Amino acid sequence: MSDDTLREDMAFAYRLVPPPGEIDGVLILLHGSATDETVLIPFAREVAPSALLVAVRGRILQDGERRWFRRVTPTSFEQGSIRDEAAAFAGFVAELGTLHGFDPRQAVFVGYSNGANLISSVMLLHPGLVARAALLRAMPVLEDLPHANLAGTEVLVVAGARDETYGPFAPSLVELLRSRGAEVAAFTVSAGHEFGAEDVRLVREWLRPRVA
Repeated sequence: MSDDTLREDMAFAYRLVPPPGEIDGVLILLHGSATDETVLIPFAREVAPSALLVAVRGRILQDGERRWFRRVTPTSFEQGSIRDEAAAFAGFVAELGTLHGFDPRQAVFVGYSNGANLISSVMLLHPGLVARAALLRAMPVLEDLPHANLAGTEVLVVAGARDETYGPFAPSLVELLRSRGAEVAAFTVSAGHEFGAEDVRLVREWLRPRVA
């Protein structure tokens, strides 16, 4: 775990970014659409200076954009693609933990937009794998909702007050996760779909008792 070279020998490509000093905690990062695994690294380093960062790359290409699963409209998505990619990601995370010596349930998953949507889908479809997650600009994407037991799962949901596409759906996501037993902290920041300084502050404060 010595450098941030892109590793492409598993189901998903990823980078390991160690902190300057001793590792304390693990953050697994899932980017938004039309970007790549590097976009959340500066954000994550601000919120968790001592954590090992695992920046994962979505493997779906649609209209020239990298995504985590295929979409039909900005707010509707191919259900088979969600389930296939969620299953592949669940297997990848389990293998990743074994390979690099950490328990995925002790890691914190940080997702933005499409990446956050994959994380919430993994939580619902493969309960018990993700125990802690920070979801920025997320919405519920599964149409046939599984009856998952998310008791013991801690989630932070941060919506944007001016996010006209995903913002209206954030309360539904919060309600869904709480209805499945998750402990959810929900906030709305004065932003659009983009993330910024308010998100850094909220995620850092939420992470403090979870990652040094």
